Amino acid sequence: MKYFIALLIVILVVLGRVFFNSDEEGSNQPVTGLPWQIDILPGGDTRVFGITLGHTTLGEAIALLGDDMDLAIIAAPHEAGALETYYSHYSAGPITGKLILVLDVAPDALLSLRERAFQDGGSRKYHLHPDDLPVAYRAPVKIINFMPSFNLDEEIVQVRFGAPAEIIQAHAEQKHLLYPDKGLDLILNTDGKEVLQYLAPEEFSAYRAQLQQVP
Repeated sequence: MKYFIALLIVILVVLGRVFFNSDEEGSNQPVTGLPWQIDILPGGDTRVFGITLGHTTLGEAIALLGDDMDLAIIAAPHEAGALETYYSHYSAGPITGKLILVLDVAPDALLSLRERAFQDGGSRKYHLHPDDLPVAYRAPVKIINFMPSFNLDEEIVQVRFGAPAEIIQAHAEQKHLLYPDKGLDLILNTDGKEVLQYLAPEEFSAYRAQLQQVP
């Protein structure tokens, strides 16, 4: 049994390396929209997966990514929450995973949306009233979270994203590899899936300060 588990781990690691090293190779057509293809625009904004953070609206993002998604306010009982769009099966070139778009909605507007939303049983999801969908579609994408299907390690990360400017060890099982100029926090977990969190570079300093305050 132990041999089988070890063999399975080796297979998953090899598959992960194949997926993260087989983008442009073997094809005359350049592959775009990959997680490490972060465009730094002239004004300092960043674009990833075709989305310019802080500017591309949800409606524009849906036109790029498709409408096979779940739109809802995600909130615990005593939290304001956030309006998010969830793609459970997203393909970034040869890389597959889950994609979450966090929308930039003012707190008072978010509260109004939540008051008219309906909840699925006791879940943390609040689905918008149909009349409020135009408000959501006009909201810009503030943060992108991408969770690849395969686990990453620091070697793969260094090859594709380069050396991080800083590493913050949140706790024993999690570390944050920070790329401020790209607006990327690459979160490595030893006991779970990794998360690539993209945000506007201008907001990175405040985000980093919050990370340092986490006990």
